[in-house]
Amino acid sequence: MKLYSGDLSPYSARVRMQIYAKGITDITIERPATFGSPQFRKDHPIGRIPVLDIDGDMMPESEVIAEYLEEIYPEPSMLGATARDTAHIRTIARIGDIYILNNMFMLSPQSRAATRNPGIVDLLASQVVRNLKALDRLIGQDGFACFGRITMADCALVPGLFMVENILPAVGLDNPISVNANVAAYWTAIQKNEHAARILVELHRGLEERREMIRNGSFEKLMAQAAAAMAEEV
Repeated sequence: MKLYSGDLSPYSARVRMQIYAKGITDITIERPATFGSPQFRKDHPIGRIPVLDIDGDMMPESEVIAEYLEEIYPEPSMLGATARDTAHIRTIARIGDIYILNNMFMLSPQSRAATRNPGIVDLLASQVVRNLKALDRLIGQDGFACFGRITMADCALVPGLFMVENILPAVGLDNPISVNANVAAYWTAIQKNEHAARILVELHRGLEERREMIRNGSFEKLMAQAAAAMAEEV
């Protein structure tokens, strides 16, 4: 199998962290050569990474891939010891993936916009602030998101909190992690975990690459290509 991924893609990072934590060695990870081009959208209709290539059968969507990998590589388990425990893990993962990460993903273009839209910034940032408060009431207090060990919840939270830490200050807002005591303690602790630390190195590397692309103008060209590809589909 092959995982099409990218360093700065937080959704890809979620799956990569799961692969690292489970010790899976027979999945190669590479950046698709056509990513952002019209050809990529022709080959992969959703037009986003990650994509898991299973002998030519292309599986999109990080949560779907994560659940699939958990089924075919059940050990070590990143789910719960009981059905209720697993439900709790999935709840935390959904907070990270949907309530935090999705809002950060939609907010990120404002960090490089020549003129920011304050309505968009306020709407999306307020959702993240509110949902971090909810996470603060649910998250574990032993260095992991749930049950004192790494789970799929951690895989979703690490890239999500990375985005919070880097995107909100870039749009002129304070980082809200520090005012949520349990989340702040978790964030400090999980960064010392070897698998989370590896993912954060990759995310920071991708962030620096993105900043350089913005400086030299190549990112704007890439976005124009992507917009053209979407326009062809209308």
